[in-house]
Amino acid sequence: MGIDPGTANLGFGVIRIEGGHMVALDGGVIRTSSSDPPEQRLSQIHESLYKLIEWHQPVAVALEDLYFGKNVGSAMRVGQASGVAMLAAARNDVDCFTYTPQAIKNAVCGSGDAAKRQVQRMVATLLGLSEPPRPDHAADALAVAICHGGSAGMREAAAAAALSSVRAVS
Repeated sequence: MGIDPGTANLGFGVIRIEGGHMVALDGGVIRTSSSDPPEQRLSQIHESLYKLIEWHQPVAVALEDLYFGKNVGSAMRVGQASGVAMLAAARNDVDCFTYTPQAIKNAVCGSGDAAKRQVQRMVATLLGLSEPPRPDHAADALAVAICHGGSAGMREAAAAAALSSVRAVS
């Protein structure tokens, strides 16, 4: 499961790896109202994500790492949403991983400088979708999931290779 954290709009995307390709299972946005107090918005995000994780039972939750721009307030809110997402995963005994925006773009498009629309088109291509996923936050979360899926696949292959070389030496 990939997460594009935010307090107003938190994107989520769930993929499954089948053989050599990835398939989108679910994606969407958890929206909160700016008129609600921050603690209520975070509570809503936590409860919604907790239920999604409980329902989908992902093997991992991957989050886009916090990008520090000029707006400190926005960065704080994204950090709070990330923490709440990690808590929902931990309460479901699911490990969390974080990836920088550049690592996600590189995993999806082959370039850490890829434009947002290019990433969305590649998400559609990699998941066999006829058009880029909507809304944008869901597409971003699917990109995070693709990034982790590719990274997890490489880690598993490296672990299997290490294990087989240990067995060969024994």
